[in-house]
Amino acid sequence: MYRSLDNLDSDIAVQKDEKVELMRLLDRQKSILACTPSVWPARGWVSSTFGYRLSPFTSEKELHRGLDISGRKGAPVIAPADGVVMSVDSDPGYGRTVVINHGYGLATIYAHLDKVHVKKGQAVRRHQEIAEVGDTGRTTGCHLHYEIHMNGVPVNPLRYILN
Repeated sequence: MYRSLDNLDSDIAVQKDEKVELMRLLDRQKSILACTPSVWPARGWVSSTFGYRLSPFTSEKELHRGLDISGRKGAPVIAPADGVVMSVDSDPGYGRTVVINHGYGLATIYAHLDKVHVKKGQAVRRHQEIAEVGDTGRTTGCHLHYEIHMNGVPVNPLRYILN
């Protein structure tokens, strides 16, 4: 009987350790999901997709590293996932920009912004308004240029948009 109780205590301890490990795994998965871009960053219509295209400025074939979402000036731009603002900057080509680090090798870039509502180092949550659609920098009209980088390499944002 004492051996059975010892075995039972041992089994309970093992199951407790397994449950603790399972909870850690589930928490990590929850964090990964919260930090993975999965929603449209702005409302509008897609005027240019990811991939090779003829440049509207040079008429030469070039890689378009993101997705252009045309919309009205001042329309909200939202964070598609939780993250931390890596930079708020201005660039001759991209105009006003915001870069968000989502962790796990993922970063998103937002360009041609009219107004920016976040600061470098600020934590953001999915669906939080971070900026407004604009036409700053080198552009043919009002739109959001949206990029997703995985380990520093641009990837097709449409593969991440689920809604």
